[in-house]
Amino acid sequence: MLSIKTANPNDEKVLAITEELSENLYLRFGSDGKNSFQDWQNDNSKFVFVIAELNNEIAGCGAIRPIDQNIGEVKRMYSKYPGKKIGTTILKFLEDKAITLGYTDLVLETRVKNESAIAFYQKQGYKIIPNYGKYKDRPEAICLGKSLNQNS
Repeated sequence: MLSIKTANPNDEKVLAITEELSENLYLRFGSDGKNSFQDWQNDNSKFVFVIAELNNEIAGCGAIRPIDQNIGEVKRMYSKYPGKKIGTTILKFLEDKAITLGYTDLVLETRVKNESAIAFYQKQGYKIIPNYGKYKDRPEAICLGKSLNQNS
């Protein structure tokens, strides 16, 4: 049984999955992604962190942080077990939560080398967009975005 729930990323039980994600990213791309995940400390009400539990085990995570009033950024997406719809379920939960928080769009960054992530997001309706923010002049980065407008 897969369930998604909001959590505190600093919770001791949750740290194992975010550390596993960081280790995985570092081994694959030489960067652990932790630098752009410090906003939780601000206790911003438009910030959301979720975990996926599969058979009472934390098997994935994901987050949204605000870029501005209307745009949220998807961060720290991770699924421990491929092929179990964990990532899809987390992302759908985050998108629904983003709508309730008043976001109109979601954006994200991944590495150009991370072809599986790019394909995953495109399958979920995300389109390649110009690199934004700190990713603007970073050729190793690729950015994607999706409108949450129900009419589009």
